[in-house]
Amino acid sequence: MKIGMGFWASKVLLTAVEFDLFTRFAAQGPMSAAEVKHALGLRCSDRNVLDFLDALASLGFLHRQGLLAEAKYGNGPEAAFFLDKTTPAYIGGILEMANSRLYGIWANLATAMRTGTQQNEARGGADFFATLYSDQDRLREFTKAMSGIQMGAFSAFLKAFDFSTSKTLLDLGGSDACLSLLVAGQHPHMTCISYDLPPVQPIAHANIVRSGLGDRVTAAAGDFFADKFPAADVIAMGNILHGWSEEKKLVLMRKAFDALPAGGALVVLETIIDDDRRQSTFGFLMSLNMLMETQHGFNFTLTDFQGWAEAVGFKRVQMLPPAGPNSAAVAYK
Repeated sequence: MKIGMGFWASKVLLTAVEFDLFTRFAAQGPMSAAEVKHALGLRCSDRNVLDFLDALASLGFLHRQGLLAEAKYGNGPEAAFFLDKTTPAYIGGILEMANSRLYGIWANLATAMRTGTQQNEARGGADFFATLYSDQDRLREFTKAMSGIQMGAFSAFLKAFDFSTSKTLLDLGGSDACLSLLVAGQHPHMTCISYDLPPVQPIAHANIVRSGLGDRVTAAAGDFFADKFPAADVIAMGNILHGWSEEKKLVLMRKAFDALPAGGALVVLETIIDDDRRQSTFGFLMSLNMLMETQHGFNFTLTDFQGWAEAVGFKRVQMLPPAGPNSAAVAYK
């Protein structure tokens, strides 16, 4: 029942994110149900508001003192850390997209399984990225979501990877340049390129300008498959390979190999499935999400990645410590 009716709890959390509830608590401090109702302009009954807030408290997202009308609510520690928009650790971008896009798309999982076709805005055979990126609001939401879902993996990667012998990083599919800015901010000797499709470049450039790191981080535009990759000592792909078929995964890895110097590294930040395929529930669900979004994409194990890396010509593969469900697989040339 907990799993089967899990969309109830999911929608409560996603609605709270839509309301900016956790950011409001961070800014204003504890509030009563009546104060929350007024602040959000809700027209449901007082009891509905109490049930909503107490559901969030029972799930661990809110802390409550008192009972019913006398109760005061505030952020729990995890909500305060991850769901306040004003903090660097905010991961709510992916939850915002889950609410506005993925929730409806996933209602069609059975259709995707029966037909083998994607169920998003590109349903019917249109190019997914061209369709998604044609709407500026949807594009901005997508870039925020990509940063949100990868922030933990980015932070773990920065702690675990040795940048001392590298000078340049190329982030393929760099979205809003989040990874490039983190690397440049922590490693003053590094220069970085955030590389994505042309519609994304202005978003990344604006983020770079705001960061003050424009002397060492640039936003470049191009097509993964049509254009040659810029040369770099480290090439990162965050949630890129899982969006493509095995054939196209190999194409991207070969192009990365060609752009790296001897000793260079390809870093793949993904939800990597355990080799026994027993524990990576999130990885399996993410792989099904790729069916819904891309049709041919899928997540993979470290053994899968190692086989592709060897076929391309890389000398060895290393797995860096994970952050939540995400890991970094590194192939060295």
